[in-house]
Amino acid sequence: MGIPKPLVQLNQLFIVITVSAGLLFSNWILLLPFLNGVITLLRKRNPLIEVASLFLRKPLFSYIQEDRKQQLFNQWIATVCLGLALISSLLHFDRLTLVFGLAVAAAALLALFGFCIGCTIRYRYLMWKQRQS
Repeated sequence: MGIPKPLVQLNQLFIVITVSAGLLFSNWILLLPFLNGVITLLRKRNPLIEVASLFLRKPLFSYIQEDRKQQLFNQWIATVCLGLALISSLLHFDRLTLVFGLAVAAAALLALFGFCIGCTIRYRYLMWKQRQS
């Protein structure tokens, strides 16, 4: 079963808002999307999406579905980049913090507009893997 698109978009919006706020106001705000990502990867379920699903009006299956494996792959990329941004922040590598943070925010924003960078990366990886076998 997939994940309803409105819930995926909510998660993307959450990432854009919290990462932007973290980069503008306090890098500690980056802990919010990072911890959500870590929990998601450990449990294979996103806490934000679980809570938000309670507020959908229609049955979950009636929405356009996004691929669960693809969303976990995207979450891996975002969580690693956010972790690197936090480590960079602790080491006072401000430019590196900005680079990793902006990369995550930009990817989530682009996804909201319909272009998924993680999807492109995963597709190319799967095609490369197929050619190797």
